[in-house]
Amino acid sequence: MAVDVLLGLQWGDEGKGKIVDVLSPQYDMIARFQGGPNAGHTLEFDNQKYVLNTIPSGIFNEKTMNLIGNGVVIDPIILKRELDNLKKNGFDPVAAKKLVIARKAHLILPTHQLLDAASESKMGEGKIGSTLKGIGPTYMDKTGRNGLRVGDTQLPDFKAKYQKLVDKHKSILSHYGEVPDFSEKEASFFEAIEFLKTIPQVDSEHFVNQYLKEGKTVLAEGAQGAMLDVDFGSYPFVTSSNTTTAGACTGLGIAPQKIGSVVGIFKAYCTRVGGGPFPTELNNETGEELRRIGHEFGATTGRPRRCGWIDLPALKYAIMLNGVTELVMTKADVLSGFETIYACTHYKHDGQVIDYMPYDICTIKPEPVYEAIPGWKEDITGIKEVSEIPESLSSYVKYLEKALEVPVRYLSVGPDRAQTLILN
Repeated sequence: MAVDVLLGLQWGDEGKGKIVDVLSPQYDMIARFQGGPNAGHTLEFDNQKYVLNTIPSGIFNEKTMNLIGNGVVIDPIILKRELDNLKKNGFDPVAAKKLVIARKAHLILPTHQLLDAASESKMGEGKIGSTLKGIGPTYMDKTGRNGLRVGDTQLPDFKAKYQKLVDKHKSILSHYGEVPDFSEKEASFFEAIEFLKTIPQVDSEHFVNQYLKEGKTVLAEGAQGAMLDVDFGSYPFVTSSNTTTAGACTGLGIAPQKIGSVVGIFKAYCTRVGGGPFPTELNNETGEELRRIGHEFGATTGRPRRCGWIDLPALKYAIMLNGVTELVMTKADVLSGFETIYACTHYKHDGQVIDYMPYDICTIKPEPVYEAIPGWKEDITGIKEVSEIPESLSSYVKYLEKALEVPVRYLSVGPDRAQTLILN
């Protein structure tokens, strides 16, 4: 058996949570492999809307195990709040024994958030656009080899380890100015740590590989998107983890040859939250219309998303990096009513016309070269059968398949799990 991977191909917010929820009945385990509570995976069904920040999106399928992998950074306070909210809505994955956490996953401390805010404030106009959840500083401590991990909470010297790291953070914070009082947040942190101890802890590398050995199916769920990968994204305007397929190997403890299908998700247009390059961004009425119709506001932060036309060079780049075998196009319904839509096929960059993502995309902004495509006016949100898809939308899908050289397997025509069509 192999681990299938599902991830975003743009700058995040592609609709990964919904599609994982749709696919979860096919899998014995959903395993989140990177990122932190900056992720906002939105799921809708039975006239209810749920936003998951840390918990894998298979949590609503009662037969599926859910693993928070070692590549994830965990804020115990947010995780507790998330599970409390689920319990209020009749879902208790801990009681149902359908949620486990990797011992090697790192913990986000209250002082990590203070460091995040101080660093972002210091950058001024050049700020990254951090969600201020403490994720970057936590990954810095991880690579700096002095972070705290979930398994440490079971050790007798956990509080001493915590204090040592906090003292280091205070020293750094003092260089930014006065260290803010975080005693209230610290009390909530230790309360949440006690709650965290009630969730089973596992060695994710053994846990996942044992599932495979037993012939069980596993889907690795990514957060953010390929263009936010710390190595291959639009650096430095990226997240702090590897959002690509390779991140599933290190984030769960699986060998590269254990990777099976790679499902890449993209919007029918393009969005981005925070700072950084966005070649096809529309700072006009069309961009505003896409934002309004698509309800393009961050699920975690509420920040308005920047909107633009689809970017094929960026998509091709993401497909290459991830070894994508099939595609999911979401938010096709948002483009209903546009007489003409556009696809960026090339960039004009540094005096040349290119069809790939340039290294210096941040310093020399590429100018997009567009191709006009006929739109569709029909409301597609109620479509149940592939035969009902408007011809113009079918043509757009075929156009993208030809350009990207990967089949579009699923088409999302609305936010609800039922608004998903299997194309081939």
